[in-house]
Amino acid sequence: MRKIINSTYVTLDGVIDDPQEWSIPYFGEDAQKYAHDLLFSSGALLLGRRTYEGFASSWPYMEEQTGEYGVRMNALPKYAVSTTLDKADWNNTSIISTDVVAEIARLKEQPGQDIVQYGFGELSRTLVEAGLLDELRLWIHPVFAGLKKGGDRLIGTESFTASFELAETLTLGTGVVIHTYRKAAPAA
Repeated sequence: MRKIINSTYVTLDGVIDDPQEWSIPYFGEDAQKYAHDLLFSSGALLLGRRTYEGFASSWPYMEEQTGEYGVRMNALPKYAVSTTLDKADWNNTSIISTDVVAEIARLKEQPGQDIVQYGFGELSRTLVEAGLLDELRLWIHPVFAGLKKGGDRLIGTESFTASFELAETLTLGTGVVIHTYRKAAPAA
């Protein structure tokens, strides 16, 4: 069975919105290698609507500057989870709009490499609640970004609880710490 691995950038104050505004100075060679290895060990992308729209508006035009990483990002099968998207123009994208949990469970059952999900939002919470998210990789950036009005946070969401176990920690040269968490074993 394939795993679903969530990879999310987060600041010290828990902000996950607009990572392009605060993460770029911290994306050194070791971060590039880690991101490359994650993407190339994955056989599909799973995206919520907001992340899909952001990625679909930029990645198709970034192959020249990102090389094989951009080629891989554009070539992989992509699954956008949304009840509001009418169409998906980004190459190899299918929309999942109904029976989300069952559809994603079927994706996990298919043969192939793991599935990567970028960003943490409503889809991620659904995956956690349904027991479908296998790993959570938090890229903790050494910066306070402040929450913009109408923004989203990873930390501090009301009525959402979950338990994970720390599986690995990696400190990058720029001070970013990547914590890998796995689903906690059920309480005995």
